[in-house]
Amino acid sequence: MPAINNVLEAALYVDDLEAAAAFYGGVLGLEEVRRHEPRNIFYRAGNTIVLLFVAVETRKPPAPGDPLPVPPHGADGPGHLCFAMDAEDIEKMVETLVGAGIEIEADFRWPNGARSVYVRDPAGNSIEFAEPKLWGLAV
Repeated sequence: MPAINNVLEAALYVDDLEAAAAFYGGVLGLEEVRRHEPRNIFYRAGNTIVLLFVAVETRKPPAPGDPLPVPPHGADGPGHLCFAMDAEDIEKMVETLVGAGIEIEADFRWPNGARSVYVRDPAGNSIEFAEPKLWGLAV
């Protein structure tokens, strides 16, 4: 079998790019890589790119001759994304989220001792911050 090295990008679907930018760029402090109104905004998270798409825009097929013929896609309903962080940074993130008025939906330790903290982004997606040891991985 060919080797798969890692997840290069992960996509979530949002309703409002400005609200998404305020959360992902503002509150979480992710670096904005690219924005294309009204379709998408992309952020860097370590070695992964987080793609935030307005679903109705991504369902439109590319125009004839489009140099980027990405096929239509999209999803309905909330998705899930988990950011890997060490324990110290998770604690700092909780402080940042609470300071920004974002409700912590869940904060607990898994049977192996890994901590997970869950919040919702402005589009209702479930966003998790967890220690990599949850899956037996290193930071």
